[in-house]
Amino acid sequence: MARIQWQLGKVTTIIQETPRVKTFRLQLPQWIPHLPGQHYDLRLTAEDGYQAERSYSIASAPEQTGEIDLTIERIDDGEISGYLHEGVRVGDQLEVRGPIGGYFAWHDGMADRPLFLVGGGSGIVPLMAILRHRSILGATNPTRLLYSVRTPEDLIYGTELQNLARQDPSFELVLTFTRQAPPDWSGYHRRIDGSMVEQEIRPFSEQPISFICGPTQLVESVANELAAIGFPPSVIYTERFGPTGS
Repeated sequence: MARIQWQLGKVTTIIQETPRVKTFRLQLPQWIPHLPGQHYDLRLTAEDGYQAERSYSIASAPEQTGEIDLTIERIDDGEISGYLHEGVRVGDQLEVRGPIGGYFAWHDGMADRPLFLVGGGSGIVPLMAILRHRSILGATNPTRLLYSVRTPEDLIYGTELQNLARQDPSFELVLTFTRQAPPDWSGYHRRIDGSMVEQEIRPFSEQPISFICGPTQLVESVANELAAIGFPPSVIYTERFGPTGS
């Protein structure tokens, strides 16, 4: 397999998703179709030659040809995310390499299996790529997203997710707010725990494939709970990051 090369992607659109999260749409001269769940490496090079590199999940569906969306949360003291949020404008170029990764990826062969997605904070990003691709395919496999965020203003892709849930009877959106819930909220208002996972698994008539992405503690907790109730490792896919998130 040929080695994936670095290339300069042109920023064509910047979307303010939440106060701390932006989506950067990059037009790529050497676009390669990706699997939902894969990521790109992004590299910044300073004038003195110093380089910093981070990996960011692809938010867009593979049908969005010629370009990719990278949804990036600004991290306190994050040298790359801080620069992207403060210094990058439409028309700028960013050095990227990808798509990368094959384990945490949903492919069309899974389209007939029920799907249980669990996300925390910006862990929603690769799950959104799955949901967007699934929607374009017209898949009707029973799918449920359990999404944990701190407050209503931290809800990434909120309008799009709610529209998907209204338009697709086979998809259900389940939110839990860990700090502040909306007024008159009657849903979950706590961190994802074992009893919540068990309750949200119950409606499936057969064991679903599960994709879990978010802070390490959340991912390990949910994966361990699924294993405890009989899910084999072959249907539990995990992707984790550091202590940030919900």
